[in-house]
Amino acid sequence: MDASLLAPELAGRKWPAAPVGSRPGRALVRAAMHLMPKARSSTTVRVERIEIHGGQPVDVFTPVRFGADGPDAALLWIHGGGMVIGASAQDADRCTQIAEELGITVVSAEYRLAPEHPYPAPLDDVAGAWGWLQRHAVERGIDPERVAIGGQSAGGGLAAGLVLRLHDLGGVQPAAQWLYCPMIDDRTAADRTRDEPEHFVWTNRANLVGWGAYLRGVAEAGASDVPAYAAPSRRTDLAGLPPAWIGVGDIDLFAAEDRAYAEALAAAGVDTSFVVVPGAPHGFESLAGTTSLARDYDAGARAWLAERLAVPSPT
Repeated sequence: MDASLLAPELAGRKWPAAPVGSRPGRALVRAAMHLMPKARSSTTVRVERIEIHGGQPVDVFTPVRFGADGPDAALLWIHGGGMVIGASAQDADRCTQIAEELGITVVSAEYRLAPEHPYPAPLDDVAGAWGWLQRHAVERGIDPERVAIGGQSAGGGLAAGLVLRLHDLGGVQPAAQWLYCPMIDDRTAADRTRDEPEHFVWTNRANLVGWGAYLRGVAEAGASDVPAYAAPSRRTDLAGLPPAWIGVGDIDLFAAEDRAYAEALAAAGVDTSFVVVPGAPHGFESLAGTTSLARDYDAGARAWLAERLAVPSPT
């Protein structure tokens, strides 16, 4: 992709493509992520790793002063990685910041990765994290009805899929869905015309690897029988879903599918906010988080979330 398309503040940086096309490449990235420092408690946020019976562990970030004035809000956060790489540890700083700035508990979910664990295993794992959070909400000072679900990239796709599943099951519903550059439409991966130009960070070739791994044994990317819980853009009835915030850069591979999903949500009567960042590639808010472009983007996203969770907006 032409580097001149990058926002001025992002130009000059390296935006390498994720090495997920080969098994050795994925193994190397996974190994590196396992070596990342684990989340640690600070003077303002307490961090716990909790093993869920029969499920994957969660990292729980709780503000030290949380719940001082009664039950408060929470966020279930789901990391990205194209369904084939990634770990909760990669978002430890982000989760700490959200917990501290918004004064809410953040539960960061681990999930099994494809292709070893294709759909529905990752979705089942994050559903297990939601169930754990709901079961333990009251004892942790959390209002069960003020819990949002959010995620980035593949995590955003899992978040959207989980919202659909919970809607169909009934019971306590998420207060909001908070989706950063969500990976939600397998048909993008199946469209070979999207292979060129190669997008920064996450190319359509990598996208096909991710979707192929996630849907292994279920369906082919682009086929008519892909489940909507796996690819939320396949869902035709979106009425009654919780408020949605969707953000993406305009040179992100997912820009078109994210816009289409936001428009479909809005057409179904869902309170939807869609934010497009000019000149921003996939995941720029993590890869260039110190830039004013990323900080302003995150600030707007967190202000939206604070309003939906009825907590003071970060200053």
